[in-house]
Amino acid sequence: MPLSDATREKLKKVSTATVATCLFKRGLRGQMIQGALPLHAVAESMVGEAVTVRYIPAREDLNTLDVFRDPGHPQRKAIEHCPPGKVLVFDSRKDARAASAGAILVGRLKARGVAGVVTDGGFRDSAEIAALGIPAYHQRPSAPTNLTLNHAIDIDVPIACGDAPVFPGDVILGDADGAIVIPAHLAEEIAAEATEMTAYEDFAAEMVAQGRSLVGLYPATDPVSLEDFAAWRKQRGR
Repeated sequence: MPLSDATREKLKKVSTATVATCLFKRGLRGQMIQGALPLHAVAESMVGEAVTVRYIPAREDLNTLDVFRDPGHPQRKAIEHCPPGKVLVFDSRKDARAASAGAILVGRLKARGVAGVVTDGGFRDSAEIAALGIPAYHQRPSAPTNLTLNHAIDIDVPIACGDAPVFPGDVILGDADGAIVIPAHLAEEIAAEATEMTAYEDFAAEMVAQGRSLVGLYPATDPVSLEDFAAWRKQRGR
């Protein structure tokens, strides 16, 4: 089922930490993309379905600059065909020594309305990408072209990105902490549960700031905490 606008908006208002807890409750422990951090301050969370690119180790006789003349080259094809609102995810084998993409390619993604881009490798022109404003997540800056170490082999196939399994169509949520993968069939229920959890966490944080003990509050093992939460929620229209 395609990601609905309502689910997208709910996910934009919850954190990767809260979503990770929701996934953990369902036995999913490895959905956070390890090592992928935002290039710039996050004003609004990134949410979109994954379009994937898979790299394998480069072979010198196959990876020359001439391959970029082919519009069907998997990296270039993904840049030109990733639909608006989706997130392009690169499996760069957790190797940031060679860039997954640079500012011109990421600029093309922004111009086409893509929601964001994630790699478990690096980006070249990272300062320029940050200035573009499109949500972008990577390990660290990298100058060499991906051809020096990586061979783009396929698009829209299951990949591993930062040790997280990513299937085409899975929902990617990115915030200031990083990016997490939500299996497509769970997106709607995760969004609903995370929205409820966020409301309680906001309440608990406010109570702690006022000097209240964690005992019975977080987690809510004391019925009084739930009563106080219900009153707080009603007062704030949450």
